[in-house]
Amino acid sequence: MRIVSVVGARPQFVKLAPIAHAAAAAGVEHRIVHTGQHYDPMLSDVFFRDLGIPAPDVHLGVGSGGHGAQTGAILGRLDEVFADLEPDTVLVYGDTNSTLAAALSAVKLHLHVTHLEAGLRSFNRRMPEEHNRVLTDHAADLLLAPTDVAARHLAAEGLAERTVMVGDVMTDVLYQVRDRVQGASSVLLTEPGIEPGGFYVATIHRAENTDDPARLREVVTGLAGADKPVILLAHPRVRAKAEAAGIELTRGALRARDPLAYPDLISAVLASAGVVTDSGGLQKEAFLLRVPCTTVRDETEWVETVELGWNRLVRTPEEISAAITRPAPVPTDAAPYGDGHAAGRVIGAISSAFAPPTSNTDAPA
Repeated sequence: MRIVSVVGARPQFVKLAPIAHAAAAAGVEHRIVHTGQHYDPMLSDVFFRDLGIPAPDVHLGVGSGGHGAQTGAILGRLDEVFADLEPDTVLVYGDTNSTLAAALSAVKLHLHVTHLEAGLRSFNRRMPEEHNRVLTDHAADLLLAPTDVAARHLAAEGLAERTVMVGDVMTDVLYQVRDRVQGASSVLLTEPGIEPGGFYVATIHRAENTDDPARLREVVTGLAGADKPVILLAHPRVRAKAEAAGIELTRGALRARDPLAYPDLISAVLASAGVVTDSGGLQKEAFLLRVPCTTVRDETEWVETVELGWNRLVRTPEEISAAITRPAPVPTDAAPYGDGHAAGRVIGAISSAFAPPTSNTDAPA
């Protein structure tokens, strides 16, 4: 059988890695389409290199743009790609514009769609990601839920029959990378005044926190008032927004620098006193590494991280500063995101659902 994965953004590359490896181990043909939604090499090329992902079979190169323009550009180019690759299923990841465009293209061509990381809900309809994930779930033929909570969301929407609970593939790759970098010195420790346990790692990228200059200024003010240095791994888009608004990203405790390759990011988080982010993936990665997380959002899809005390949702500068310096969470052995072997279950579920029937040449005439 042939699986075609469509990816375009950093979290999807991380999820793609264990899927590519599991497909190869199972002898399943796997093709990769890169939409080019994230076009910066630090947010794309290095993930393929550092995580051992095969080079994409197709690169659409759509680049940046508004939601409609970007989604439309991807959708317009995928019809021909899918017609050429003839997948048994199109595998889409998460909740980006690439996810929705690939799902729409596939269903209109009467191709099977599998949604990895199905069932996540923020219940915040202002988020583009929420619309992407809900529409994709209802279009898909097979829904691969990462957690029991996600599976319950799908059941509540009448999608239980299409749902398989497989666990979280990001747990797979995180554990592999964690074991590889454990004990290695983080590249951030080479910077002046940065010591193990003496700094925070921050990523801020969501439109709700960056598109409005007043809101971005609030977030920067909260980070700049921390009690330890805050290393902001600044996406090029965030730098551009800050520059246009006259907001300095390096002031007070805050220091801006370029994003890190994934293994370096994990090494940095392990060496840090905590994480401040609005990223869904990094919230979960911090929890899995047992590093306290402060999330600059009103809600989270990964509710388990909050319920277990390892994540706190904040909004105002005062809340950000207070949450960063809060006491250490109560230790936990809880494993809501699986055992690190989700990718094998993903390939098994897809094969069970969509593998073409094998011909039996020994059957009687």
